[in-house]
Amino acid sequence: MIDRFRFGEDLAISPHGIGIAIGFLIGAWLLGRLGPKRGVSPDDVSSMVLWALVGTIIGARFFYVIAHLEDYDGDVLEMLSIWKGGISLLGGVAGAILVNIPIMRRRGYRFFQVMDAAVIALALGIAIGRIGDLVIGDHLGTPTDFPLAFSYLGGELAPPYHCEEDEICRALLEDGSVITLTEREAVQTSGDGEVIARGDGVHQTALYDILGAWPLFFVLRALNRRPRRGGVLTLTFGLWYGTMRVITDFLRVDKRFFGLTGSQWTAATVAVLSAVTLVVWALRKKEEPVPAIAPEEDAAD
Repeated sequence: MIDRFRFGEDLAISPHGIGIAIGFLIGAWLLGRLGPKRGVSPDDVSSMVLWALVGTIIGARFFYVIAHLEDYDGDVLEMLSIWKGGISLLGGVAGAILVNIPIMRRRGYRFFQVMDAAVIALALGIAIGRIGDLVIGDHLGTPTDFPLAFSYLGGELAPPYHCEEDEICRALLEDGSVITLTEREAVQTSGDGEVIARGDGVHQTALYDILGAWPLFFVLRALNRRPRRGGVLTLTFGLWYGTMRVITDFLRVDKRFFGLTGSQWTAATVAVLSAVTLVVWALRKKEEPVPAIAPEEDAAD
């Protein structure tokens, strides 16, 4: 695992940040191609992307801090120190959307007119951006012998892990159990030393996110080829990605509230609302669909 690319003693760049930046830029480029085909001017797309960047940074940090508030002991400067790590993907998405809603209203765009293009770009951005999580060993889960398990081969892991000089990393979980990673195995033990789980490695939930985001991108791309009612793509994204996050976060090591992580509560809410809305729409009389782009004009090609 590589926590930083270091250049001398004073300069270091996080692979996590690089992954996010590349994913955001590629997603922004794709939105710049898809947005105008739905009636959103290129200048307005650029403006929304810029504000989305601001909203993403604020939202990603804000939601993470709220979920881990007791870790900061009221230290506002530590809460603002985003460069020390600690962000929420779903918080970033929420921040990007919320900051752009006033812009959509001011420019006269319908919410789904913009978001149906944005979710295609978002799915692609997640599929690419999550690669940085793999490099730094973030979002590691419980011990397993699953073929896609990640084995620890050295390096400094992301919190909640703390690594020692002999390359043994440990994470203390909320239930009092401890996960210990070495080059040989991963072991989870209870507070009294009883072995709860053992495996060659641990679940890597960021990898599962990538494996779920790529097919989601291609499904949304296919749906975009034909006329659809405004909102179908957005709600499909919400149902698919929300459900996926609820499932994969059961394997993740993170703080929990009433048995679920903060991301699970958020994702479950979005998935349920998306599913209910799609069902209601299906039962109602169909409205005139929003024109979609022709297959040969599909920017995703």
